[in-house]
Amino acid sequence: MAAPEKDRWDKAAVILHPIGGLLAAMAVAGLGFFGSQFLEKRQAEETRARFFSELISKREEADSALRKDMFMSIIQSFLNPESTSVEDRIVKLELLAYNFHESLNLKPLFTQLESDIKRSAAPTKREQLNRLETVAREVSRKEMVVLEGVGASFERTVDFEDVAKSPGGLALEPARLTLDRIERTFAVIVKKVDLEGKQLLLRLEVRTPRAGSEDFDTDEAEFSVSVFDFPMIDHTRLSRDQRCAIVVRNFGKSSARLAVVDFPGSYASLKEKPYIQEMIRDLLGTKKPTDEERP
Repeated sequence: MAAPEKDRWDKAAVILHPIGGLLAAMAVAGLGFFGSQFLEKRQAEETRARFFSELISKREEADSALRKDMFMSIIQSFLNPESTSVEDRIVKLELLAYNFHESLNLKPLFTQLESDIKRSAAPTKREQLNRLETVAREVSRKEMVVLEGVGASFERTVDFEDVAKSPGGLALEPARLTLDRIERTFAVIVKKVDLEGKQLLLRLEVRTPRAGSEDFDTDEAEFSVSVFDFPMIDHTRLSRDQRCAIVVRNFGKSSARLAVVDFPGSYASLKEKPYIQEMIRDLLGTKKPTDEERP
């Protein structure tokens, strides 16, 4: 019996079979080559990342050690004020303010040094007081640049004559600010003006609408504010991990300029720790959504 004649498909199978084996071998070789290249590249990236991380860690350790030595050296002069002159203490306070303003409440040092300068009979007393205020304003300006970049703010002018004419306090025009989809109304009442100490006694009222209701939650605080109050340190804690600070932009003979900023709690001072309830709520993702966040 004669063998059946092969059709074109059989012929094609005979020709393509060795080609298919060759292609499969090439594919395996190519996969091995590119896989090896990928693994080598990934390993190199991990090595660079590990080296960079170690470098940053060592630099941070060196910076922390330097800052610690600087802090201990400077703070001793304030604990022993008789051993140093006012000029030296001003210079050291400048170093503290410019390097540690985010982690230390420096207002007591500013007020104590201001009091010492006022009691002194030095001919440069006025220049020393101006220098002290300049440092405080510069620190406040730096902090406000950061906080206004991530938060919301407004400014109001306080006329001292209007405050004197208002027995219950001068109510400044309220403002409505929205941060992270949370809308709040801020009202500031100026209760008293201390011209000698260049500070204001204020009452802050913050109204926050309740989710799914027409009612409001009200946060209230009464405090004094001067140019020596820095917003990252001296602020009022609000609900939903937010903060509110009032800064004296300028204090003149007849008026003062105030700035009110609402900012996230993550930008508060390094010394301030979040409440454990807030941390657990954030980790578990159980934060209650606001009206704008509800579907």
